[in-house]
Amino acid sequence: MTDKDQTKVKRKGTFKSAPLPVPAATGVVLAGEELVKVAVAALEDVKAQDIQVIDVREKQSITDFMIIATGTSNRQIGAMLDKVREAVKAQGVKPLGEEGKGDSDWVLLDMDDVIVHMMTASARQFYDLERLWAGAEQSRSASAAHHSPENTHEHFTKLNKDQE
Repeated sequence: MTDKDQTKVKRKGTFKSAPLPVPAATGVVLAGEELVKVAVAALEDVKAQDIQVIDVREKQSITDFMIIATGTSNRQIGAMLDKVREAVKAQGVKPLGEEGKGDSDWVLLDMDDVIVHMMTASARQFYDLERLWAGAEQSRSASAAHHSPENTHEHFTKLNKDQE
């Protein structure tokens, strides 16, 4: 063994691996409608229900669009949050903040131009954000047509009658 080989063997400490490659920034920052498309596609990918996009540009200045989606459980809502976060980060968008992580019935992802609300059916029924923004332009994802107000689920109809 040469002296050079012995120094390799005697070296102490931990070796750090090379940093993972970072994709080069494209220089194109998604905003508005493009960001909505990415978020809706991510939500549809994890089977979110009743995805609704509300254009609030004419109503307030905090954000341009709100996306509201329903998850069947807190676990699915967590998966929805993770999927949307990953999808927008892959496009070079860094979310400004998240609220309600963990066992919450309502999770919010703020991406400046777009705010995504992911909630359980009971939380969505209780807070009724669609009615709050009723004057704003709304559109439903094609996969959520069966959740439209005209097709109210039986348990919500019963719940509404019980509350009257």
